[in-house]
Amino acid sequence: MGWASVFLFFLKIGCVLYGSGYVLLAFLQRDLVEHHGWLTSQQLLDAIAIGQITPGPVFTTATFVGYLLAGHAGALAGTVGIFLPAFLLVGLVNPWVPKLRRSPWASSFLDGVNAGALGLMAGVTYTLGRAALVDGLTIGLAVVSAIAVFRFKINSAWLVLAGGATGLLLHFGGFI
Repeated sequence: MGWASVFLFFLKIGCVLYGSGYVLLAFLQRDLVEHHGWLTSQQLLDAIAIGQITPGPVFTTATFVGYLLAGHAGALAGTVGIFLPAFLLVGLVNPWVPKLRRSPWASSFLDGVNAGALGLMAGVTYTLGRAALVDGLTIGLAVVSAIAVFRFKINSAWLVLAGGATGLLLHFGGFI
């Protein structure tokens, strides 16, 4: 796969993606893993982890996916492709946002889109959870991480690093 295909793929996603960056994961799971078979679920999980520990939005996952698909040029193409539509749209729509939110129809539409985005995130969480939670260790780390995020509001980047460190320690200690 060439960098131009990576650019067009992420440009398409950047044009239609709405909501938090986590909605991106539903698109990537469906298109890259299930439809095209360009990545495995494990590669997608790795890309998500990289996106979590790097500064910036979750969309930086596109950079890592682009790299996996087409090297350095693919990383650049994925990054530009996913962010370009948002930069253009913000410039065009920004003057109208207050009017849209005052409109009962438009406000209801945006609320419905938000609810749909939440449903997508729940679906991809379930799908990726099935691929990632493969034994007692991964299930235990997931439970501890969920408690740390929801109860103690720990930044997810620290949890990803702690999970990686735990895996390394257990691997080099001969436990896994």
